[in-house]
Formats: sequence, C-alpha cells, structure tokens
Amino acid sequence: MLKIAIQKSGRLYDHSLQLLKECGIELNNGNRQLKAFALDFPLEAYFLRDDDIPQYVFDNVADIGIVGENVLLEKNKDVEVVSKLGFGRCRLSIAVPKNMAYSGPKDLQGLKIATSYAILLQKYLDENNVKAEIHEISGSVEIAPGIGLADAICDLVSSGSTLFTNGLKEVEVILKSEAVLVANRNLDAEKTKILDNLLLRVNAVKAAKNNKYIMMNAPNSQLKNICSLLPGMKSPTIVPLAETGWSSIQSVVKESDFWQVIEKLKSFEAEGILIVPIEKMIL
Repeated sequence: MLKIAIQKSGRLYDHSLQLLKECGIELNNGNRQLKAFALDFPLEAYFLRDDDIPQYVFDNVADIGIVGENVLLEKNKDVEVVSKLGFGRCRLSIAVPKNMAYSGPKDLQGLKIATSYAILLQKYLDENNVKAEIHEISGSVEIAPGIGLADAICDLVSSGSTLFTNGLKEVEVILKSEAVLVANRNLDAEKTKILDNLLLRVNAVKAAKNNKYIMMNAPNSQLKNICSLLPGMKSPTIVPLAETGWSSIQSVVKESDFWQVIEKLKSFEAEGILIVPIEKMIL
C-alpha cells in the first residue's frame, strides 16, 4: 500500500483528486475525511495542510505527496520531485504600493517586507545584495502595506487582481511554481513498483492533455511536406482513399503548436481536418 499526502483544502485539492480520477483511481473521501482508501488501486490518502506535506513525506509518514513547488522549496525538506503536474501554476512575487517608484531590487533596501515565505525571500535578497527587514505573517499578506505593517509584500500571485484591489503592483518574480508529486527517497521495492505504476498513469494523463489527435485528407503530392510537419509519435499513419491521388493522414500534434500547424496544413492543401481530444496517451 502506497500512502499519499494531499492538500485537505485550498487551490490544489480539487485538481489533485481530479488527476487521480483521470488515472482511474477513486478515493472514498465522503464528508472530507482526513484519511481515505482508493477503491481500485493500492493507495491510501492522507488529507493534510499544504505546509505539512513536505515534512510528512520526509518523515516517511506518507510515501508521496502532491504539493506546490513554492511550499516545497520554502520548507526545504530532502524529498524527491518525481513529476511536475502542470496545475496550480502561480508565481511568488514582490509587490509594492502603486505610487512607489521602483527601478530594481536595490529599491527594496531598508524596507520592511511582509511574507509567508521568509526563506525564499531571504534567499532572493541575499542573491541581490539587499538588506531588508522581513516581517513573517501567516495570511492576508496583501493588506500589510495598507495598514502600515510593511512597506512591501512577497506573496503568491495568480491573476494579480488581489494586488490591484489592495493598491499594489508586482515588481519582481522570485519563483514560478506549480504542483509537483514528491516522494520519500527511501521507498522499498514494493512501494517503488506501485509508484512506477502510478507515474505511468499520471504521465499518460499529462501527455493526453498536451496533445491532440488530428485527421485529414490531402493530395499525395503533398504527403512529403505534411509528414515533415507531423512526425506524430513515430510517423503519421497514411491510408489511401478511394479517390485516386488522395490519402487520409492521422497523427498527433502538441497543443502548444496546434494553430501554427493547422495554418501550414492548409497551405499544403489538407482538407477535412478533424481534431480529436486524447483521453490517455501511453508513450
């Protein structure tokens, strides 16, 4: 049985459960229990505070955990990152009042900065030879300048709307973060095998989200051009059509390249282009 630590509430909770569900793993977590078992996979889940997850994995109370990179680096525990999960993206940034002139890190010299990430902030200040007073608080960091508690803040930013509402502007990005799957470095052979099976599923889900299946018809005279554009997993699938001189082509396109590829396909006389989402993709 593999034990996984998951955030019990907050921005990673729903995404973590959704990822496991897409991996074919259902957790019986009715009424937000703090411990649950998977119905069809050797997995036991503990629902914990995000800040506690690195410690639980390091202490081998949990074998693996899903946690934000920002928390992992702030807690500085010696655990292994086995997969970046692609959700919970945010950035740890320094923000100052909108009316404050700012030209670079040197302008932070001597300021009082409120944050929940004292270790990461201190590292950034040291790297930039800035001496500032760090005021560590556990929440509502964005209101600190408005109530006179601090001159600036260092906090997580997603859209930036909270900063705007509180009269702040983002001036420095310290860290870009996303959810990661971490593991204890001393798993036994049995648990390592279960983790490998879990990673196979996780990677299949991630690959499916990052790619689209594409089908089209094209004249044979353009096959060479189209095949150079669509390598697919190994090479495109080509099937002759009943109409002489034409073929059906099937391949996989990266989500990030999708529209650029479509434009080039049209220039290569492709038509009847169909785009199909991929549920799972085993590489």
